[in-house]
Amino acid sequence: MKEKFNDATPNRPQGERPIDSPLLLIDLPALVKQIKTEDAWQKNDRNAITVFKTTGVNMVLVALHANAEMQTHTAPGILSVQVLDGAINFNTADEYVKIKKGELLTLHAEIPHSVLATEEAVFLLTISKVIR
Repeated sequence: MKEKFNDATPNRPQGERPIDSPLLLIDLPALVKQIKTEDAWQKNDRNAITVFKTTGVNMVLVALHANAEMQTHTAPGILSVQVLDGAINFNTADEYVKIKKGELLTLHAEIPHSVLATEEAVFLLTISKVIR
């Protein structure tokens, strides 16, 4: 397996960072600190960073300001949302769930959903696509 790295961008000019490797240690507290000090966090209602990406699995660390909303959308795979700090409301057409720090929610693919931060929140989003 070949390791994968992200490229430096104008928003993250510090250079390459591994996002796929046979063994990858991800320092979530350091990444939370990083995304909360970036301009995108200061200027927008959210900021996010991909922490792992391989065939069929994508993990993204997301920080939302209080009252930030991710409008109704779908995911191409089964997802999990693990709240690391704060609280969010997670809504589908049929259900409403409040998720707080330390809780984990799962949802099957292609189900429309929205997310609202009831307070400043950070969560780890994992999307697992079925490979056929």
